[in-house]
Amino acid sequence: MKVLDLQCAHGHGFEGWFGSHQDFDTQMAGGLVACPLCGDTVITKLLSAPRLNFGAAKPPDEAASSASRAPSTPAPPTTPASPASPSGPAADAAVDSAVGHWLRAVREVMSMTEDVGPRFADEVRKMHYGDAEQRGIRGQATPEEARELEDEGISVYPLPVPPALKETLQ
Repeated sequence: MKVLDLQCAHGHGFEGWFGSHQDFDTQMAGGLVACPLCGDTVITKLLSAPRLNFGAAKPPDEAASSASRAPSTPAPPTTPASPASPSGPAADAAVDSAVGHWLRAVREVMSMTEDVGPRFADEVRKMHYGDAEQRGIRGQATPEEARELEDEGISVYPLPVPPALKETLQ
């Protein structure tokens, strides 16, 4: 199994799991690899270190004694990161965490609502005026339809749904 770090043209990072490097190449050539966030198929393979598992870690006593026998070398000097421009693994983890929370929220909304598609404006009006039973719905409305709904006192909120969430994720 090959686990590759990938990135779309919009800078969204994600992992791809493939049976082999040839599987990755075949899927890329067929346009089958897409960003789970935006659906972009322009994908770049990032550099990543292989994960090597050589068995169980050393017991704490053995690890401490081998560390005490290692020759002492001074640590290289470090420069503090600029607080104005966070970068590196911590910043990447924060972004990944925020994206993960957002994706979970979108999935939850999708699982708890009915997709009425382009009938959204008509359906929400029916519920607002008591012509239909209240229920959670989602769908598509043009910006003009959304403004008209707001003018009628009906609050609507846009929810951008990544194309990959519209299908079952593997």
